[in-house]
Amino acid sequence: MMVLVLATVSMAQDSPDKTASDKRADRNRESEESSSRDARIDISPPKDDAKNHPGSRDAVADFDADVKDKPDESGVAEFHPWNPMKALKDIEVGDFYFKRKNYKAAVERYKEALYYKDGDATASFRLAECQEKLGDKAEAKKYFDQYLKILPDGPLAKDAHAALDRLAKAQ
Repeated sequence: MMVLVLATVSMAQDSPDKTASDKRADRNRESEESSSRDARIDISPPKDDAKNHPGSRDAVADFDADVKDKPDESGVAEFHPWNPMKALKDIEVGDFYFKRKNYKAAVERYKEALYYKDGDATASFRLAECQEKLGDKAEAKKYFDQYLKILPDGPLAKDAHAALDRLAKAQ
């Protein structure tokens, strides 16, 4: 008797609440409710925007003028992702390659670090060192200069100045 009751309860729990046709009807209703053309988003500025942000209209106009001056660009402002932790990891891996004298691989990792954290002094300096080791003196000079712009009195500033002098004498 107890087995019969348990079997009945078990079967009742397994039976679906809705039939397959009910589920299909729900899905059709959902697909008809929204589409990207029907869902309009209001992107107009708030009423007090001009008062709260007085220079924003000029900044947008300046941006639009810059884009018009560069016909090769599509007018889309593109931002690089900001990920200092990824940049730090790329520097670490670049150092690994540098110690093993695989300068080409190190260059790629230092460039990737600069992609994720533009203006990183350490990546700039180490990239310059790699470029110098690979014989690309112009790129090495560029990245040593970049390091000195970021940290003119930084811990590696003397080394950067010495490298720039060395590169100037080599030309």
